[in-house]
Amino acid sequence: MRFLFVGDSMTIGCPGDFTWRYRMWRHLEASFGGPYEIVGPRDALYDPAAGAPVSRDYAAPDFPAAARRHLAGWGEGWLHMAPAIGGAVAEGRADVLLVSLGLIDLGFYTDAEQTAANVRSFIEGARAANPRIRMVCLPVIPNVRAEDDAPFAAEVERFNELLAKAVADLDTAASPLLLASVPDSYDIHRDTYDGTHPGPSGEHKLAAAFADALHGAWELGARYPS
Repeated sequence: MRFLFVGDSMTIGCPGDFTWRYRMWRHLEASFGGPYEIVGPRDALYDPAAGAPVSRDYAAPDFPAAARRHLAGWGEGWLHMAPAIGGAVAEGRADVLLVSLGLIDLGFYTDAEQTAANVRSFIEGARAANPRIRMVCLPVIPNVRAEDDAPFAAEVERFNELLAKAVADLDTAASPLLLASVPDSYDIHRDTYDGTHPGPSGEHKLAAAFADALHGAWELGARYPS
C-alpha cells in the first residue's frame, strides 16, 4: 500500500522540524501490518532563508530518505494541488492520500466556495489517475488569525462544512473518502510555534488524526498511542 502526504506549510515543514509526516512514518513502522511505501515527487523542507524548498535538515536523523517523500508546499493549497495531484498519484502509484490543505487558500487565494470547488477538482484528478484511490482529509484548523479576524474565521467554518459535504457527496465504495477529526485537545497556543505551524506536540496530534481515521474506518494500522 502506498501512502502520499499532501499539504501546505504545516506538512512540508522547515529546517529543524520533525514534521507530522515523520510522526506518521514512525507510527506506520510500528503498527502497519503489511508492506507499505510512502511516495511523492518531493522530499525537501522549505527553507525560509532561501525562499525555496531546498533543505534536508530534518530534526530526526533516523527519518530515511524514502519515507520523506511528499506532495506538500509552502504557500500551496487546494488551488495548487488540484492540477498536480493526478501526476503525483500516477507517478507514485498512490493508494491512499492523507491531505491537510485549505488554510492558505482561505487566507490568500480563494473563498470557501471556490476552495470547495478546487477540492472537487482535486478528487476528480486523483481518481483519473487511480479510480480506486482512498483519501483522508483533515478539516482546516483555525489559526491565530481567526482569533482577531471574524470574516476569516467564518470562511474557515464555512469551508469545513463544504469539505464535509464534498466528502459525503463524492464517497464511493470503489474510491472511499473520509473526513478526519481534529483532536479536541489541539491548542494553537501550545501545539504550534507561531499560532499556525505545529511544534512537536502538534505534529503528534496531526499524525494521530490521520492514524485514528485510517484505523477506525478501514482498519489500517492501529490507533495512535496517547
